Amino acid sequence: MSDNSDIKVYYSSASGNLKMDKQQQFIFNVLDGQKILYKRVDVDSREVRESMRHLAGNEAALPPQVFNGDQYCGDYQSFFDKVECSQLMEFLKLKDQH
Repeated sequence: MSDNSDIKVYYSSASGNLKMDKQQQFIFNVLDGQKILYKRVDVDSREVRESMRHLAGNEAALPPQVFNGDQYCGDYQSFFDKVECSQLMEFLKLKDQH
């Protein structure tokens, strides 16, 4: 298993939005399947949500959002596109860390 514990996925545990729930689950499934360690960060508080938006550089950003430490990787669509192109490690900014 890779030592990628700096990967963070901001998500909503109570979104009430089926599309968002499916997007979050897709990201979790891919990361779990690739045995990439990551931390789930629930945006259940305003403070956490605002922090996610600040780090993403987008005041309207919605979960899921992916980061490597405080470095923004991208949103669901960016994640999905990189998985489809077999560029997940580059997306997660893990390619040059070994």
